Amino acid sequence: MAKTIKIDGGFGFAGEFHDTDKLVRRAQELEELGYDGLLVAEIAHEPFMPLAIAAAQTKSIELRTSIAVALARNPMNMANIGHDLNAYSRGRFTLGLGSQIKPHVTKRFGMPWNGPAKQMREYIEAMRAIWACWYEGEPLNYVGESYQHRLMTPEFTPTNTEFGAPPVLMAAVGPLMMETATAVADGIIIHSFCTEKHFKEVMLPKLEADLAAHGRSLEDFQIQFPVFVVSGETEEQLEKEKASIKYRIGFYASTPAYKTVLDTHGWGDLQPRLNRMTKEGQWDQLPNEITDEMLEAFAVVGAPLEIAHQLKERFGGIIDRTILTPNFSTEVLEQQMNILRA
Repeated sequence: MAKTIKIDGGFGFAGEFHDTDKLVRRAQELEELGYDGLLVAEIAHEPFMPLAIAAAQTKSIELRTSIAVALARNPMNMANIGHDLNAYSRGRFTLGLGSQIKPHVTKRFGMPWNGPAKQMREYIEAMRAIWACWYEGEPLNYVGESYQHRLMTPEFTPTNTEFGAPPVLMAAVGPLMMETATAVADGIIIHSFCTEKHFKEVMLPKLEADLAAHGRSLEDFQIQFPVFVVSGETEEQLEKEKASIKYRIGFYASTPAYKTVLDTHGWGDLQPRLNRMTKEGQWDQLPNEITDEMLEAFAVVGAPLEIAHQLKERFGGIIDRTILTPNFSTEVLEQQMNILRA
């Protein structure tokens, strides 16, 4: 059965995190506009408090982290946070997790690093063991290489268990992380730095095969894909957006772990060149290395309704969720949503 695309929005401005009134207004605005979900990413601020504020001031919109840094916390911390947000929102929370890269985990967060695929698998398994203890009364006895959880007493067991555990989605790019996601998560978060060609020719067959190995299928596995969008109502706005997304593509393309996406198109030689530029501080030159052909491979580009048609044509019936920013009039946004949901 073909999937219907759900549409998420987010807190788009750093200033919103400095003012709870702005957070509330944004969450309520997205709900009133008909968005399915509200996303918060962990960048300069942790993602959970804004969602707790939104949970108290909204009624129907789904609340989602995309992503929270798993390896910055231990599984017990995250199990508690996931439980609380799902309980407070009355079952509207989805926990989107990512591993982050080694320098950030070890040098910024000061946490252990034992290999992202293996560690993320244990992490999610441990959370599920904790939740099974809380919700089903199972003895807590999870022992892995990275995490051990063997103690739980009534004083530390939540009792507001009506809504159970939240769904868990996991960010993945390479094959080992994809295997992990299909083994232990309820879905995958595709990185924006992914082309239609790479997604359909490399990732999708891999996901189908890995899910089949676990007796699962794409029908019961969420695919969240926040595709790059370049749009504007004037030529000036469109060119400004093109430059912005070219910078982001250049930034991600400089990362060795993402080279496989470039290789799919024969652009792999670009990665070490961009990496060298970042080390030399040439950040403002990154967009100049991204051609229009590359931009159109990574992003949907065009007028407001054209981008909705492109998203539908490229990914309709395959992915479960994507992102639209409310940069246009309510009438245009409603038309975009109708196109995607048709």
